[in-house]
Amino acid sequence: MLGRRMALGLGAGLLGGMPAARAQQAQPHHGIPIPQDRMAPLRGDGPVVLTPAQYAQRFVESPAPAGPPGRWLQRAPLPLPRTEMAWAAVANDRLWVIGGYAEQRVNNSYNHVYDPATDSWAEKARIPRGANHVGVVGFNGRIYAFGGFSNQNRDADELAFVYDIADDRWERIAPMPRPRAAGALAVVNGRIHHIGGASNPDSERASVGWHEVYDPQADRWERRKALPGARDHAGVVVNNNLIHIVGGRFNTFEYNTGLHHVYDAAADQWTTRAPLPTPRSGHGLVAYRGRFFAMGGESGWWENNQLTGRVHGQMESYDPVSDTWQSHAPMPTPRHGMGAVVIGDFIYVAGGGPVVGGGIKTAVHEAFTLG
Repeated sequence: MLGRRMALGLGAGLLGGMPAARAQQAQPHHGIPIPQDRMAPLRGDGPVVLTPAQYAQRFVESPAPAGPPGRWLQRAPLPLPRTEMAWAAVANDRLWVIGGYAEQRVNNSYNHVYDPATDSWAEKARIPRGANHVGVVGFNGRIYAFGGFSNQNRDADELAFVYDIADDRWERIAPMPRPRAAGALAVVNGRIHHIGGASNPDSERASVGWHEVYDPQADRWERRKALPGARDHAGVVVNNNLIHIVGGRFNTFEYNTGLHHVYDAAADQWTTRAPLPTPRSGHGLVAYRGRFFAMGGESGWWENNQLTGRVHGQMESYDPVSDTWQSHAPMPTPRHGMGAVVIGDFIYVAGGGPVVGGGIKTAVHEAFTLG
C-alpha cells in the first residue's frame, strides 16, 4: 500500500519511479488502483474489486490548454467509504463531510472532520436526520446544512440545520421554502444563497433554477432571481462577491453541461462566462490562488440496458480576470460525489464514487497543490 504522504506520479507511463511496463500492468487505465479496504458497495458486504470495464470509465483528457501541472499527494483516508455527500464544508481550517451514502445506507448521518495539521479524521455529532446530496457551507464558526434526498437521488426535503462547531451540537432552523437537494450554497455579505438543485415528485425528478437566500440573523428566507439554466450537481465558488455556478446536469448525468453563470447579488442579475471545458456533474469546484479549480465528476449513459459512462479525473482551472480555462495534472483516482475544499495551499478531495452511479463508495483522500 502506498504511504499516505507519498507523492503520486502523474506521467503517462510512470507511477513514482516505476518502470513503464510495470506501471501499465498495475494501471490498466489512468490512475492508481484503489485498495480494497478503501472501497465498499452500496449494497452488500463486499469486498469490491473494480473490473477492467470499470477502470475503463476513468476519463482524464482535457481540451483546455496545459497550465502548471501541480502535484497530488495521498492523505489519510476517510474513516469509512462514503459518497454522494454532494459537497463538503470548510470551517476553522478543517474539512467537514456530512451525510451521504455510507454503510449500505443512502441516508446516513455521519459528520466526519479532517484536520490537515495532524492528517487525521474525527467523528463529530451526527446531523439530526440522514440524507444524501445535502447542501453545506461554513460561516462564522457554524456549518449550515440545507435539504437533501432521503432515498437514492429521490425524496427531497426542505429541512435546514445549523451545527455549532464549538458546542458540537446541531439545531433546526427555518426550513427552506421548497424541498430540494444537490443545490449549490454560497455566502455573500452575510447571506447564504441556495441555488439550483433537484426537487420532487419522484416520477418527474427534475432540475430547478430556484434561488433562495437565507438570513442567519433573522432566520428567514427570501427569493432572488432564478438561475437561468436550471440544473443540479453544479460547482459553486464566490469571487469578489460574485457567485459562479459552473457545470452540472439537466435532470440526469446523461445531460451534463459546461454552462458557467455568474450572479451579482447587488444587481440581482445573472451573466455568462467561459464554459467549463469538460462538461460534467458531481464535480468539485474551489477557489485557489486566484483561480477556480474543477476536479472529478461523472457522465453516464445506458448501453444494452447497462449503465456506463465516464468518471472524470480532469483538473481544469479558470482565471476570472482573462475569462479563460487551462488544465493541470489529473486526479490520481477519478471520482464523483466527493467533498472538495481549500485549506492553506492545498485542495483536499475526500471520498466519492470511483464508477458511474452510486454503486461503489471510497474512502480515498487526495490533496493537490501547485507547489
